[in-house]
Amino acid sequence: MPDDRIPMSREGFDKKKAELDRLQNVEMIAVTKRVAAARDMGDLSENAEYHAAREDQGILQARINDLKSQLSRALIVEKSILPPDSVVFGCRVRVRDLDFDEEETFMLVGPGDEDHDNNRILMSSPIGQGLAGKKVGETASIPVPKGVLRFEVLEIEQA
Repeated sequence: MPDDRIPMSREGFDKKKAELDRLQNVEMIAVTKRVAAARDMGDLSENAEYHAAREDQGILQARINDLKSQLSRALIVEKSILPPDSVVFGCRVRVRDLDFDEEETFMLVGPGDEDHDNNRILMSSPIGQGLAGKKVGETASIPVPKGVLRFEVLEIEQA
């Protein structure tokens, strides 16, 4: 069985744990009350309120299950023990797109810390996987649906 652990920072883990707590102890209680109130309205076969509340409950339970799964597989990464000269979890890497001659900087993060608007990308993303282990001066060719991205690693900064 492949290693299905999910690298996360302590902050990302805590953020997901807080979200799980909120979903279980606030939102699930509220949606369960909605289901009960709608059930008390009578005939369930024609009760749109009941069916909507049950659907919301199912969606919420799926999100709770997903968070529980992620947290159970979390691997808290201690950034201080990672190699400083390679692209690794938690680092900031400046690259040059070799096809467009543009520079970009990415921060490689775990679930809960991603923010695409600020180039905080998942280590498990295609770009994160493609850059992993590279050193300054090396080139990464990363297959993506639109073709192949080619990045030269210009600088690695441990966060």
